[in-house]
Amino acid sequence: MDDLKSRLTAAAREADLSRMDTADAYNFIVRFVKDSVRTPVQTEGRRAYYLSSEFLMGRLTEANLFNLGIRDSVYEALREAGFDPERLLEIPDAALGNGGLGRLAACFLEAAATHRIPLFGYGLRYRYGLFKQDLAAGYQREEADDWTKYGDPWSDRRESDAVEVTIGGERIRAVPYDMPVYGYEGAVGNLRLWQAEAVRPFDFAAFDAGRYAEASAASERASRLTAVLYPNDNTPEGKQLRLSQQIFLTAATVEDVLRSQERAHESCASLAEYAVLQLNDTHPVLAIPMLITALERRGMPFAEALETARRTFAYTNHTVMTEALEVWDAALLQRLSPEAMGAIGKIQQALEREYPDRTADMNIIDGGRVHMARLATYVSFAVNGVAPLHTEILTRRVLAPWYERTPGKFSNKTNGVTQRRFLAVANPPLASFITERIGDGWVKNFSEVEKLRPYLSDAPSLRDLAAVKRENKQRLCRRIAERCGEKLDADFLFDIQVKRLHEYKRQLLNALSIVYFYQGLRDGSIPDFTPTAFLFGAKSAPGYHRAKGIIRYILEIAKRVNGDPLCEGRMRVIFVPDYNVSWAEVLIPAGDLSEQISMAGTEASGTGNMKFMMNGAPTLGTYDGANLEILRAVGEENNYFFGARAEEIIAEREANAYDPRRLYAEDGALRRAVDTLIDGTFDDGGTGAFRDLYTSLLDGAPWHRADHYRVLGDFRSYVEAKSRAGADYRDTEGYARRALANIAASGEFSADRTVKEYAKEIWRV
Repeated sequence: MDDLKSRLTAAAREADLSRMDTADAYNFIVRFVKDSVRTPVQTEGRRAYYLSSEFLMGRLTEANLFNLGIRDSVYEALREAGFDPERLLEIPDAALGNGGLGRLAACFLEAAATHRIPLFGYGLRYRYGLFKQDLAAGYQREEADDWTKYGDPWSDRRESDAVEVTIGGERIRAVPYDMPVYGYEGAVGNLRLWQAEAVRPFDFAAFDAGRYAEASAASERASRLTAVLYPNDNTPEGKQLRLSQQIFLTAATVEDVLRSQERAHESCASLAEYAVLQLNDTHPVLAIPMLITALERRGMPFAEALETARRTFAYTNHTVMTEALEVWDAALLQRLSPEAMGAIGKIQQALEREYPDRTADMNIIDGGRVHMARLATYVSFAVNGVAPLHTEILTRRVLAPWYERTPGKFSNKTNGVTQRRFLAVANPPLASFITERIGDGWVKNFSEVEKLRPYLSDAPSLRDLAAVKRENKQRLCRRIAERCGEKLDADFLFDIQVKRLHEYKRQLLNALSIVYFYQGLRDGSIPDFTPTAFLFGAKSAPGYHRAKGIIRYILEIAKRVNGDPLCEGRMRVIFVPDYNVSWAEVLIPAGDLSEQISMAGTEASGTGNMKFMMNGAPTLGTYDGANLEILRAVGEENNYFFGARAEEIIAEREANAYDPRRLYAEDGALRRAVDTLIDGTFDDGGTGAFRDLYTSLLDGAPWHRADHYRVLGDFRSYVEAKSRAGADYRDTEGYARRALANIAASGEFSADRTVKEYAKEIWRV
């Protein structure tokens, strides 16, 4: 390390790094590191390929330097050369994902590299990622998120591995960019991201003839494919673009995997012996017909190609909600990829022969539509959920017909997160606290945090842990002052809900509870309120108008509360703009209370709950997803659980017994909070967004039952749990004990454990 440090110091001084702009300095530093630290990627033997539409990588530099074991040496060298490493915080996140799905994929690749598991990712190299969120106007506005504006030095373009994909009769080049995934202690995997480019990018003849738009039309059409993650699909054009993205990703990936197989083993006949393709939700499921058609082009009969696919694919389901199980119009798919649609038709025929007694909800092609989850479940040799409750719902309800016929292919693989990024890198004070007591073995073997249990009765350690939390809260206060212009008090309880904005995640329930507490403070009915900062971070899909209405409502609440002198020293509400991985790395270590409040039976797993837990924040949560695993691991006495359970909700709906109007009428405090949506307390700018929220709670819509996500039904239980947490927070040592109990029990929620289970039980690598 001393040699690397001295070489970097000398090189940085010679290049006059201190005078470079951030972009040039960033590229210089990364190139130096990549040239200095070379670690091989495994290329032989059986491999697993992780196909995902999302990889939420975040900023790469600090995490990569940490895993390579050179972070401190590099930063010291940069400082000696006159360059402040803090400037690297200007580099945008690689935001190639929306939320937990994409972050999980990133964690899996890192964990696999750490433990020398041959797992390689395939995704799309979106030009603008998701979007940059601007809240300055009091509502969400989307702006292009140019994550490569400072360059992308961690990635390498592999021109020689480009392939051609045909979509709607037009040939498009898929050019791969390889991003190394550094595991702890220097092992490395790879993420291959495809960029769409025109086969013939510029037509000189058309340009010379004055047809300027026509000259670059092919290039513009191709670039749309990888322009933006999840284009708005509220229009036919948007649906076509989304489906085209999936065709592009899967066709290019399958061809690349087969080329690799042919180079190593000459023939694709043995593909299933050397490769497994893990489908991360339904977005990459078209890889199944793409593989079959590619094998048929190579001369393999359909029956053999189908059997090969059935031994090669594994499918992870991430949702139990019908609206999130992708279904595509068969006519559209036929127009964009007749080969794929033809293969799906033959797969449907095979299904009919194998299961003549099948139920209608098993048909892959049904009513002119193609059901991707059914296709994945039928063809894959393994299907898994991501938390025990989620898997139970899959096998009993969502995929029940398949489970009845092939129970052996189903299993559960509870999600996990990487403790290296979300504790060791994001929370150095806590990392030091842990290492001082149990050594640093936890960085690679997170189950070792169990060794912290004896310190639950050690008062000095509890005081030290409380000091660690306060230090992290002060860091967050500084960041919020810089980015949001808002002042926070680190002595407040920091109640944090950060995740994708969706009705089922119930940010609206949180918002209504804040209104309830605010109104109680103003009229004196809540005299004993613990000073609390309520913090949110979330992006809504651009076309999800109700979710955007919830953001607007929270921003209005924040404006009212933060501007009320009565709330000074008692309550603050902050919605951080453009929530991403870098914000998470500051917010999560500072959290005193982790909001995980989806309606029971809707959240497949959740991973934010795990990140907060390992950083010492008790969970304020429902009996849903991996919350239940947290509850089992650390006990209800160390967390704050509330609300109806999934089985109660199912029974209630079957009996048609849920009546939000009755709850609204009988609970005056609830009614007063809900009425702020329509009584002029808050301004939605004349959009009708707040009236829509009110109607959705009390009356529903033709496509949506009233209070579909049971906001009013869980409200009273929720505010009581929140009040208990606030009261407990006043006992600093007791609350620190709860925090430490959570940390000590979080070992099983490492992505290392999850990936090892996949490797042993599904991938056999």
